[in-house]
Amino acid sequence: MTAIVLRQHRVPLWATVASGAVLWLVAWFVALPLANWLTYDVLGLQAGSQLGDAIAFFLYDVPKVLLLLTGIVTVVSFLRSFVSPERVRRTLAGRGVLPGAIAAAGFGVITPFCSCSAVPLFIGFVEAGVPLGVTFAFLVSSPMVNEVALVLLWGLFGPGVAIAYMASGLVVAVAAGLVIGRLGMERYVEDYVWTIHAGSAAIDFRPTMEERVRDAWRSTVSIIRKVWPWVVAGIGVGAVIHGFVPVDLVVSLGGQANPLAVPALVVLGVPLYGNAAGTIPIIEALLAKGLPLGSALAFMMAITALSIPEFVILRRVMKPRLLATFVAVVASGILLVGYGFNLFLA
Repeated sequence: MTAIVLRQHRVPLWATVASGAVLWLVAWFVALPLANWLTYDVLGLQAGSQLGDAIAFFLYDVPKVLLLLTGIVTVVSFLRSFVSPERVRRTLAGRGVLPGAIAAAGFGVITPFCSCSAVPLFIGFVEAGVPLGVTFAFLVSSPMVNEVALVLLWGLFGPGVAIAYMASGLVVAVAAGLVIGRLGMERYVEDYVWTIHAGSAAIDFRPTMEERVRDAWRSTVSIIRKVWPWVVAGIGVGAVIHGFVPVDLVVSLGGQANPLAVPALVVLGVPLYGNAAGTIPIIEALLAKGLPLGSALAFMMAITALSIPEFVILRRVMKPRLLATFVAVVASGILLVGYGFNLFLA
């Protein structure tokens, strides 16, 4: 009796990556004509009508935003595998406030962490000897100037808006770190934080290239599963605004003629804790209706950097006075960004 052994051939990693890239490009270029075909040919809606424009906006933006998210998060997750929180702490420890705040804000862009990581990161930074101002620069920059916000802004509005958002976010983060560092508020950190001594030993684990790629894809799938409801909900709101909200209403409420538009949008953004991916489609629709760029950026920053859940989490390691100072400093920076962009782009 002859035994037949079937050899299983694994698809090479490069072939899998190349196939995924080709499929991504095909889906990207097909999204717009497919959305128009479904809206105006299959559904028979009239081009230029309110309902037709809203449906077309929704059917096009859902795949567009999800494709942008999938592509950029995969790339950033792969690059992030080369940078660990332990390495960030070691790099920032021992620096002065100004160079440390600048470096921390930069690290916040390339190593974004969610608000649920705020407490362990805060404790780890303090334990490692990172100055309090430098720690706050990282805590502001990490959620505000993240890869999701930047890639969506770049893809939807072009490099100018994305760079403006990144630059202003970094300025707010560095300024917040410098102000809090100069105030000398270490005594307002909860007492138990200073008594924690985390182990300094770290395992020098270096995954293979294939492990990095596979881990990046698993991370991407996990992130997409968490954010896609926010994406669809945000695009749905954006579609309604795009199709039905009059331009005059948006301009009158959020335009430069209303001096309270920027603080009102900041206050509105604080309880609207969600996700940058779900917020940007709304911003896209509001900008198309005439909302000034500064007001839009302030609204986004408030949602990403000043959220009630983050306040609750940070209260575990900060006394009320320090937390209130953090909120006041960051909110002031966001207001300056909003008013500044509205003034210079008027």
